[in-house]
Amino acid sequence: MKKQTIWILTVLMALTFLGLLFIQIFYMRNIVQLRYEQFAQGVRQSLVAVANHLEQDETRHFLEDEMRSTSTGTAAIQGTDNSGEGKRYSFTTPTGLEADVTIRKIGNVDAALSPGGGINAHFQSARDAYRNRYLYQKGMLDDVILNIISKASDRPITERADSGRVRTYLRQELDTLGLKVPFEFAVANYAGTLLYKSPEFRATLSDRDNMFIQTLFPNDVAGPRNYLKVYFPTKRDYIFSSISFMVPAFAFTLILLIIFVYTIIVAFRQKKLTEMKNDFINNMTHEFKTPISSISLAAQMLNDQTVRKSPAMLQQISSVINDETKRLRFQVEKVLQMSMFDRQKASLKLVEVDANAAIFNIVNTFKLKVEKYGGSISADLDAMDAIVNVDEMHFTNVIFNLLDNAVKYRSDERPLHLSVASRDLSDERLEITIADNGIGIRRDDLKKIFDKFYRVSTGNRHDVKGFGLGLAYVKKMVTELGGEISVESELNSGTKFIIILPLSKN
Repeated sequence: MKKQTIWILTVLMALTFLGLLFIQIFYMRNIVQLRYEQFAQGVRQSLVAVANHLEQDETRHFLEDEMRSTSTGTAAIQGTDNSGEGKRYSFTTPTGLEADVTIRKIGNVDAALSPGGGINAHFQSARDAYRNRYLYQKGMLDDVILNIISKASDRPITERADSGRVRTYLRQELDTLGLKVPFEFAVANYAGTLLYKSPEFRATLSDRDNMFIQTLFPNDVAGPRNYLKVYFPTKRDYIFSSISFMVPAFAFTLILLIIFVYTIIVAFRQKKLTEMKNDFINNMTHEFKTPISSISLAAQMLNDQTVRKSPAMLQQISSVINDETKRLRFQVEKVLQMSMFDRQKASLKLVEVDANAAIFNIVNTFKLKVEKYGGSISADLDAMDAIVNVDEMHFTNVIFNLLDNAVKYRSDERPLHLSVASRDLSDERLEITIADNGIGIRRDDLKKIFDKFYRVSTGNRHDVKGFGLGLAYVKKMVTELGGEISVESELNSGTKFIIILPLSKN
């Protein structure tokens, strides 16, 4: 897949995720706002209902007082007979209202003087009784209403709005609307002073959003106003618990986003790895051609009788074949290093190896290459016990890679010098150090030099070839052998690699 295609897919997926997150956040915000409005509307409706219940209780209170203060509730009715003019009835209600009705005789039927004509005497008597009852009840209600208007505001608010009844009414009304949420309440006067409150009422200015206020007895003609304050300490939790179904949606979106980011990272990494492998193969093909051509040419020269008769020529051809064979071996080792990273765990053939002897042989072999650049190499193998359990081929490659890097990154300002040393450590461990006086490594690069394909910048030098596999291979192999590797370096002062391996238990 082309890099441009990957970028296009990345942008499209990023826009898709951003749009999805925007929709979810917008939808959640609207739901939260709607829940807040529904909660506030339900609470206000409940508070109005509580205020109405308290007013009804007060009306009932005064009505009961009036009933207790009233004698047996029948009106006194008296009647007189005025000949020729009919009968006159007079009555007085318990509240002091007086009235009279005159009935005159028309034929054999008593008729009231009120409009509508004659009526039956029995029906007239019943109607008079209902009228008397109505007037009695009306007078009583008038007295009750008068008492409510004139005396109700004089009663203490603790009697008019008892805390127990207020709590009961609040709980009933909130439960009716499905608002099963804890609350605390208090009654305050017009100045804001709390007249009484529930035990856990702790409202502060920062809790205004959770506080609702309702005027008590708003129809009072006179007297100071009192207010019912209701506080919901868990309002926010209640609101967000009602939209908890949105949490899995956000979680799934986040998981998809993480997978998407990881996929993009892997795609770019694989793209880079593929490009590196292709470059590596192309370069290796070119590198193989040169030694193969040289060996082929040397073989053809050996077929020449003249060349066979010249010992000097034979020596030169032998040297060429030997050098080109080493070059081929080095390239094969590079391919081997590449294959190591395609396997999670290397297949190692562990044997007991004398590290001092192995390092001594490597130094002697590498001395010619160092001297070619006018440098020198020394070995201080002071470890008394240097038997380690390693794969000999990979152990040799590790030391060779570190020495080869020291030659590549040599300084032009001073002669190259390499030093290899070994010493005993406590806990049955062996320390191997490889130091040089080359160009060194910047502090920012020290943390990345063991990463695969990472190469340290060499400034204006262009003769350093490689693909950033050498040190990554060294790190992997030392770790596979149960050891540790670290690096110490300063720019323009040289570099020292420190390898620590466990000694063989045998």
